[in-house]
Amino acid sequence: MGTTDQPAWGSDVMVESMRALGLPYVSLNPGSSFRGLHDSLVNHAGNEMEMICCPHEKIAVGIAHGYAKTTGTPMGVILHNVVGLLHGAMGIYYAHLDRAPVIVLGGSGPATHDRRRPNIDWIHSANVQGNAVRDYTKWDHEPRSVSDVPTTLARAHRIATSEPCGPVYVALDAGLQEDPLDEPVAMPDFSRLAAPSRIGPDPAALRRLAELLCAADRPVIVPGYAGRDPAAFGLLTELAEVVGAGVDDTGIRLNFPNRHPLCVTGTAAIERADCVLFLDVKDMGKPTQRLDSTTRTIASRLAPGTTVLDLGFNDIGTSSWSEDHAALLETDLQVTADTVVALPMLLALCRELVGADDADRAGRRRAYAAELAGLHADRCASWEAEAARHAEDSPVSTSRLAAEVWDVVKDHDWVLTAGTAAEWARRLWDFDAPHRHPGRQLGTATQIGISLGVALAHRGSGRLVVDLQPDGDLMFDAGALWVASYYRLPMLVVMYNNRAYYNDWEHQERLARQRGTPIERAYIGMEIADPAPDFAALARSFGWYAEGPVDDPGRVGAAVRRAADRVTATGLPALVDVVCQPR
Repeated sequence: MGTTDQPAWGSDVMVESMRALGLPYVSLNPGSSFRGLHDSLVNHAGNEMEMICCPHEKIAVGIAHGYAKTTGTPMGVILHNVVGLLHGAMGIYYAHLDRAPVIVLGGSGPATHDRRRPNIDWIHSANVQGNAVRDYTKWDHEPRSVSDVPTTLARAHRIATSEPCGPVYVALDAGLQEDPLDEPVAMPDFSRLAAPSRIGPDPAALRRLAELLCAADRPVIVPGYAGRDPAAFGLLTELAEVVGAGVDDTGIRLNFPNRHPLCVTGTAAIERADCVLFLDVKDMGKPTQRLDSTTRTIASRLAPGTTVLDLGFNDIGTSSWSEDHAALLETDLQVTADTVVALPMLLALCRELVGADDADRAGRRRAYAAELAGLHADRCASWEAEAARHAEDSPVSTSRLAAEVWDVVKDHDWVLTAGTAAEWARRLWDFDAPHRHPGRQLGTATQIGISLGVALAHRGSGRLVVDLQPDGDLMFDAGALWVASYYRLPMLVVMYNNRAYYNDWEHQERLARQRGTPIERAYIGMEIADPAPDFAALARSFGWYAEGPVDDPGRVGAAVRRAADRVTATGLPALVDVVCQPR
């Protein structure tokens, strides 16, 4: 329950501002540099913004990242002074890469030297604390007075949530937190400090883009972050059907139903296209380039003369430090706009243009759509055949793991958190609604934190939150399991446990083949074995229901079903450790 007490301390004003901005949760690892803020959250605000205590700052940021990806709205993170900020820095960087609106607050100082404890407050203080993360946050600041705090936090919130979204950092001086108020602090009308309207397209440019798209004989649409808006799922389906275009989904967000006949993800459709439209894609190279991983050589998958169209944020928000903007692809027309605004407008224009088709043009459009449906069916059949070939492998094949989990979760209203078990979930599951998946993971040491945030966002919804959890990722942050147990997160974790950092193992195998060195030595420095971690025992030590390790494919389904039943019955987390093939 919140309180109605008037603010008496600087930290009370900070909490009042956070509450006015609507932050629902605050994740943190405790630190003395924000002890005043902590007390105000507990006692002035009555823990109304529930604190999510985490075993590591990176997990605290990861939870906020996952929550933002799921809901589209930020929660707060509090990091202890310089050392906490540095611990959380990788999480902040990944939130930057993934365009996640995260409000990071940090205790700092005290700035006044005569109030610092000997040694500890000095070595944990920085002259400009935001410098540590300035290259990969949208904005940072450190208010110099309590009266500056409300508008500073309001600005941070609007910058984080203005598209393209991203993390911001505000350092809150410990001295200001702990000072009693001499007089009331005037609070602004926060409703008048909200984020401005979204960026709309140039009408003439958008019409020209629609004309080029509708004039194409073999169009393919490549969506990226467009799916951050749940409405895009339906709008993009309509657009593909109206135009007769294939959709090659990047998976950065869930953009398109994977079982739709126009879904051409994993096929060669883009190589046959005469027009490719990117929808809010930051890295246009990955879906359009073929990589030889051994030699690091790249070749274009686009046919000569392919018309390349782009609708998205383009250079807005491009960092001068991180090269996450990726390779610059030559385009015929780029329209700068937020797809939340532009996609419905583009659909209306395409309906108008396609409505003017003559019979011959309409027939060619239908024939191409049928061709795409054939590509889709053939690719799905090839995946099913590959899964069947490895169905009895022991340890369990990745495809069998995904199939067994799907056989259980399809009976629930499910959500997949981040990882897709080497894409096998995207191949075998039915992603039929926008809430099914907030988007793929970003790499090792990101998935468990993001997954906790996704589960937090769905807590109380009745949905079954599923994490296909790689073993290497969990080894970074095993203590994160405690968070799910303590905060009663409805989370089913199925370990995708190949007992190795196999992504890097594959690199060593490639080099061994190229250089003629012994391929059987590629495992050195890569395996997670001898001893193999007992993830089920680890989970039980944190209060989870857990089974495993399971290496018999015939036992996987029953174990996953028991765990899913436990989650749905209790609302508590459960884990099944499945030992998988290394590939």
